[in-house]
Amino acid sequence: MSIPPITNAMTIDVEDYFQVSAFAPHIARAEWDTRECRVERNIDTILEMLDQHQTKATFFTLGWVAERYPQLVRDIVAQGHELASHGYAHQRASDQTPDTFLEDVRVAKNMLEDLSGQAVIGYRAPSFSIGKSNLWAYDTLLEAGYRYSSSVYPIAHDHYGMPDSPRFSYEVRPGLIEIPITTVRLFERNFPSSGGGYFRLLPYPVSRWLIRRVNSRDQQAGMFYFHPWEIDPGQPRIAGISAKTRFRHYVNIAHTQARLKRLLTDFSWGRVDDLFLKHDHCQTSHT
Repeated sequence: MSIPPITNAMTIDVEDYFQVSAFAPHIARAEWDTRECRVERNIDTILEMLDQHQTKATFFTLGWVAERYPQLVRDIVAQGHELASHGYAHQRASDQTPDTFLEDVRVAKNMLEDLSGQAVIGYRAPSFSIGKSNLWAYDTLLEAGYRYSSSVYPIAHDHYGMPDSPRFSYEVRPGLIEIPITTVRLFERNFPSSGGGYFRLLPYPVSRWLIRRVNSRDQQAGMFYFHPWEIDPGQPRIAGISAKTRFRHYVNIAHTQARLKRLLTDFSWGRVDDLFLKHDHCQTSHT
């Protein structure tokens, strides 16, 4: 009898192109309402793509987006996907105090629950901004009523990362689990293998091999993520950004949607809550 394939978690960070952290020095939050919003049309495209592949996913949604586009939230839930929190204003957790962070994650949770009529139990920090310097954020998430976080990327990166943290889900506080972004362990180092700019940069067969290795070698579910703006080659270009930021943001966005369709065909995918919270298989926390 053949063993069924491991189901991986498909996640979408619901934010618009002008809200990415790398653009923060160039676009003030006060300007957000003056920018052309494209998140609605991009989410519609993603929902249609997921429906065509009979896939359910988790949408980590900004409160700022939900407040302005409540129908987007209702559409996500109506189609059977999990609604989770990305905070309200896309501020890095590491840039906030415990009090301002608590306010941010509470406001977002309450807003998403009011709009959807469903409990919101998951949170992802913008730019994976929970690290060694702000582990207090886990206590704050517990206080706000969350049951899981997906806020750590166990790699070395110039903007984020905690490379010595556990690679797979673990209980970081009693009643709260951390589900890190998936990495592959090669040559005594963690390599990214689960979406974002790396998925756009690397040839698709490399990304497929990385996820297959986690499923086969580690026998673990992967945590994949992408953003709505990554399937939108028609988005306005931001002036004045560095060559490095320009490359990271725009590389291969014209090909992302086609690659995602291949990914949805090549692997089994599901919601985070269904995969990680229906049974207890977490490691013991080392933090």
